Amino acid sequence: MSLPSALEELVEALRCLPGVGPKSAQRMAYHLLQRDQKGALRLSHSLQHAVAVLRHCSRCNAFSENEVCERCASPRRDAALLCVVEMPADLNMMEQTHAYRGMYYVLMGHLSPLDGIGPKELHLERLLARATDGAVQEVILATNFTNEGEATAHYLGEMLRARGLKVSRIARGLPVGGEIEHTDAGTIAQALLERRPV
Repeated sequence: MSLPSALEELVEALRCLPGVGPKSAQRMAYHLLQRDQKGALRLSHSLQHAVAVLRHCSRCNAFSENEVCERCASPRRDAALLCVVEMPADLNMMEQTHAYRGMYYVLMGHLSPLDGIGPKELHLERLLARATDGAVQEVILATNFTNEGEATAHYLGEMLRARGLKVSRIARGLPVGGEIEHTDAGTIAQALLERRPV
């Protein structure tokens, strides 16, 4: 026996979420319909509202309700520094450190030729225009330390250096509070390579 079409449609819609397979989507659908209809309505309304009002900031490419987000409009940010991250979640983590007061640019992904994501799909011409606006003096590449993130950082570094910009990459190494004996060899090797004087 098949599911009612409205329930089947809901299950399929929930499957668009990352990491949600058919069984998880079905469990979520049943939970929302049976145990939390108010939550389901709130979720529906919030999704519709977000899709209707959110856009990409014209300066940093993060999500914003305005043409230029509050962070980019703030006179307290250092316009000479531009930190490039892959996703808005990465920007949020950088902000939580309270260690960086410059500007950002969010790529909304990384280069991944196997997935058909190249420079054109990431709209790197917008990053280039932002980085060469005359205010930026240094671009900090804060892409992830995955194969794709490293390839993206390398490509961006070459592209930006060719335009005469100073380019740096965030360091890798041991986590704060981490113990050497419980750290993988690759991380220890990178920490040794990126050591600094004390």
